[in-house]
Amino acid sequence: IYCNKLLIEPLTKAFTNLIERGFVKELKTWDGCFNIRPVRGYEKKYQNAIRQKDYNLAISYLSLHSWGCAIDVNAFENGLGKTPKLSKGFVKCFTDVGFDWGGNFKRKDGMHFQLKEI
Repeated sequence: IYCNKLLIEPLTKAFTNLIERGFVKELKTWDGCFNIRPVRGYEKKYQNAIRQKDYNLAISYLSLHSWGCAIDVNAFENGLGKTPKLSKGFVKCFTDVGFDWGGNFKRKDGMHFQLKEI
């Protein structure tokens, strides 16, 4: 996994939690971490900021995946804007060690976990 060094310890703890708490069977696919890209839905704003050479604004539109501080799992059944299918126990394995879960976002992103503090 290519990621920010700040992600290593919490992700290791989250995976350990999945195993120890019996939720690892729910982990079906690993769908990425490091990916330099804007937040979905902000692609045009990002491109416009780049065209206007407003790089600080452009950076503000980048996903935390761009910094290697977020992961996606089970994307095939937890799509952006869909009702998440991960169990509360699975999610708690991550939130207990410092992740925010995209299933709690205004625009649901059930596959997504990101570091709460960077």
